[in-house]
Amino acid sequence: MNLQRLIGTVCGAAMLAGGVSQTALASSADDFNFETTMDLYRVCASIPESDDYVPSVFACRGFIEAAVQYHDAVSDRKQLKRLICYPNTATVADGRRALLAWVERNKGNSTWMKEPPVVGLVRSLADKYPCK
Repeated sequence: MNLQRLIGTVCGAAMLAGGVSQTALASSADDFNFETTMDLYRVCASIPESDDYVPSVFACRGFIEAAVQYHDAVSDRKQLKRLICYPNTATVADGRRALLAWVERNKGNSTWMKEPPVVGLVRSLADKYPCK
């Protein structure tokens, strides 16, 4: 994702909680350990009324941005196959929305929800931005 565009969306990502399901789960301190895809979902689904909203927004944003930057670095420099083929206009906020929507559609798959969060994030982004 274009780094300048990503940096410019920090506040925008924080304000996008309106796109989250009203049944969004509150995050807990344990969720910030990011052990499962569901942990990442709970943090990224935090709502403005939540006491941990600000740290949740930045934790979610940092996780998504770091994972995508790593993906881009290894796939571009090592000639490895890309898993995510997003447009140049995609933002971290778009990635967050993709994750939240993907988890909402796949909550019933307990295996996927228990996977490491980076796996769930890449699954969600690959679903939204498949490589052809």
